[in-house]
Amino acid sequence: MRFPDPSPYSHHWAHDPSIVFLNHGSFGGTPRIVMEAQRTWRDRMERELVKWFVEEHWQAIDQARRALGMFLNCPWDSIAPIPNATQAVATVFANTKLSPGDEVLVTSHEYPACQNNARWWAGKQGATVVVADIPFPIRVAQDAIDAIMARVSPRTKLVMLSHITSSSGLVLPVETIVPELERRGIRTLIDGAHAPGMVRVNLGTLGASYYTANCHKWLCSPKGSAFLYVRPDLQPGFRPLALSNDAEKPKHGRAQFLTEFEYVGTNDMTAFYSIPDAIRVMGAMVAGAPETGDASDGTSTSWRALMRHNRDLCLRGRDVICKRLNIAPPAPDEMIASICTMILPPHPPTLRDKLSQRPTKYHDALWDTLLEKWRIQVPIWTVAATGHRTCRIATQVYNTLEQYEYLAEALASELEAEKML
Repeated sequence: MRFPDPSPYSHHWAHDPSIVFLNHGSFGGTPRIVMEAQRTWRDRMERELVKWFVEEHWQAIDQARRALGMFLNCPWDSIAPIPNATQAVATVFANTKLSPGDEVLVTSHEYPACQNNARWWAGKQGATVVVADIPFPIRVAQDAIDAIMARVSPRTKLVMLSHITSSSGLVLPVETIVPELERRGIRTLIDGAHAPGMVRVNLGTLGASYYTANCHKWLCSPKGSAFLYVRPDLQPGFRPLALSNDAEKPKHGRAQFLTEFEYVGTNDMTAFYSIPDAIRVMGAMVAGAPETGDASDGTSTSWRALMRHNRDLCLRGRDVICKRLNIAPPAPDEMIASICTMILPPHPPTLRDKLSQRPTKYHDALWDTLLEKWRIQVPIWTVAATGHRTCRIATQVYNTLEQYEYLAEALASELEAEKML
């Protein structure tokens, strides 16, 4: 099968044209025009650094907060800028008082870094991390709800769960789970690393205690731009991991929560300043979609068109691969957005053990082969919760169905070749 043609949108990104890049989910990707916007911000900062950090930084960061607040339908001044979602999770745990015997509930599909922080902070205080095992494959979203609620106990103090799971690519029904937990007096920490820009996020109605996301994923802002939303009633006494000069003495007219999080030592915040540029550029990416708002949340119709485009492509790409490999989709359509993880056809145990011993730069030697031989960048890994060997596709507007057809043929060829090893 011939190497696929690029998408009409691919010129907006600086991707290597010799690579079929199907892994937007790992580190995102920033359009050229947004990278140029960041350079403009950096040039402004470097022109007069002292004036920038003393006078102009606050206006730039508030501008980014306001754009995010509108997009997420939440108060702009409840948003803390933070480098990435992992640091945000650690910050929440550092501000959560636990006692011996308390429980922190996570799911079996949580991101490893977040699980590491849960175990570390809970262990320091004598609390226990309890794991709710979400099945994979999964039949319906209710199975996830049942698995989580079955592990809630009178000792549960905090529940951390992904809005969209990373390795398995499931959209969890947080709109159902969060209100029920909060009603019981249990704090909720939602890792929305993939969610903004992939699905509609309405923090005004969700009611979570804390919500964090990486804007460099589906919002496509530069790396190092993430946020932590802290519900207003929980902001008093909520502190960053490190305190800088203005700690204990907030700037005039600004809440201590804002002052302490918007300046944590000298840092290049131009990635965060560029978030409004990313929202504008990506919102206008799909041709023919008007840029009009909606009273129910801050997601414009043009952004919805982009989300719909990416989700439709993901489902079509999944179906092409599943048909070619003669496998079943492991999750219902309603639990899929712009990433989808498929369980690859299994090999016999002895061959599987042999294949797992092959050297790899990534996670599985098949990943290396797809990259080196077929020029496809796509993750092949084992879902820790189940032991299934999987392939995860991620769809952004620069991808095409032809690329997933090409991947399907490559997978079929290499899985057959593995049988001969």
